[in-house]
Amino acid sequence: MNGLIGKKIGMTSVFDGTGKRVACTVVEAGPCVVTQVKNEESDGYYSLQLGYGEAKEKNTSNPMLGHFSNAKTTPKRKLAEFRDFDIDKQLGDRITVEEVFAEGDVVNVIGTSKGKGFQGVVKRHGFGGVGQATHGQHNRQRAPGSIGAASYPSKVVKGMKMAGRTGGKRVKTINLSVVKVFADKNLILIKGAIPGPKGSFVIVEK
Repeated sequence: MNGLIGKKIGMTSVFDGTGKRVACTVVEAGPCVVTQVKNEESDGYYSLQLGYGEAKEKNTSNPMLGHFSNAKTTPKRKLAEFRDFDIDKQLGDRITVEEVFAEGDVVNVIGTSKGKGFQGVVKRHGFGGVGQATHGQHNRQRAPGSIGAASYPSKVVKGMKMAGRTGGKRVKTINLSVVKVFADKNLILIKGAIPGPKGSFVIVEK
């Protein structure tokens, strides 16, 4: 599976051939450096480990400094492995956006969703509340309601939709279209929204 590590820049919109306005996410995809090559003989499968973003040496552990030194590159902030990469690359090679993506490609984007902290059931699960404040329902519009029976099973069943920590999880959004590729700026426009805040790392694969 081919792909690149990138960074979410923000949102914009473009007009397609029919004059319809299309909302897009701007992603800086690469250039990435091949930091490790796995093969059938030594690892049992073929894959490329890519590195993206510059990191300071003082913030990088000694084992990772040696790892990057073998690839003859500077320390990277983000690493990701892509199995069965179609493009033949060697250790230390750079992979740019035009080598992997083209307009019209269908891609999947992996990122970490925005953290919302501790939230109630209305924001977390989309509960509608009790509606009208009638029948003694004072100040209970956003309450979760019943969460289980009493004597049996005498516990809250696992998976019950309740209030709790929201967001901050790995999310994969699938079947998004590449609208435009700007090779000179390492940018791609992806139709629709992708997980994560501005400036966060994402993995774009196809």
